[in-house]
Amino acid sequence: MGKIENYRDTFLIFLRGLLMGTADIVPGVSGGTMALITGIYQRLVHAISQINANFIIAALKGDFAKSKEELLKWDFSLFIPLLCGIGVAVLTVSKIMTVMLSVYTATTYAFFFGLILASAGFVYKHVEELNFKNIVFLLIGFVFAILFVGLNPIQTNHTLPIIFISGMLAVCAMILPGISGAFILLLLNQYEYMLAALNQLKFSDIITFCVGAVIGILSFSRILNYLLEHHKSITMAFLVGLMVGTLRLPYQKIATSMDSIIPIIIAGVIGFALVIILERQFEKYQLHWED
Repeated sequence: MGKIENYRDTFLIFLRGLLMGTADIVPGVSGGTMALITGIYQRLVHAISQINANFIIAALKGDFAKSKEELLKWDFSLFIPLLCGIGVAVLTVSKIMTVMLSVYTATTYAFFFGLILASAGFVYKHVEELNFKNIVFLLIGFVFAILFVGLNPIQTNHTLPIIFISGMLAVCAMILPGISGAFILLLLNQYEYMLAALNQLKFSDIITFCVGAVIGILSFSRILNYLLEHHKSITMAFLVGLMVGTLRLPYQKIATSMDSIIPIIIAGVIGFALVIILERQFEKYQLHWED
């Protein structure tokens, strides 16, 4: 692959990171959904599942050649631009989202509703057939999401151990299409606090959250990678159910804060159309990748 293709792929991965980071800030929208829409999901899950501490163990034993060999197995061509995109989005969109959710609540959630609905349709394409087993898992995902979204926020404090656990749980949700990491933080009473921590650069809280997130994602990605490799159809059916079920969240927000129906419909259609456009555009620019 030539230099131009390399630069193009790097830029496209960065864009995917921007979309994932933006989604991860939004309660009800999953970064994993954006990864799936933009065609990078399976590569991402596989790459994360390959990360281990073998290079550190080899280095401690003095076998630096082995250490380098293990480290080179990591998909840095994916991780570096993707994480840069996610980081830029999180630091910038967190400020915008604070304003949008408080000032334009109904319209913003209508946009999210359209995003999630179109995303569920996209994920459904990965279900091989609508047989009995897939329908059962779809319904399980739907019921779970309906009940989950209906939970009341837990009144937890903002100590470092709680922030660490919140990071572990939220990142597992972030990588799953249909489950919003931001919504997990809402339930744990950490969402607004962590937004403020980002805006005010409270490094102790941010670092603690990130350490929890790293540990959580390294553990969960192995399970998810196995499910995608051996039980992809039922996993995707379950995720479709999750995504449709989580529509309860934006619907409730719209119903309790709506002034006029016209802006709601327009915002919802824009969100729906955006997913369709993103899907078609990223299909044109597939990444070069070999497992």
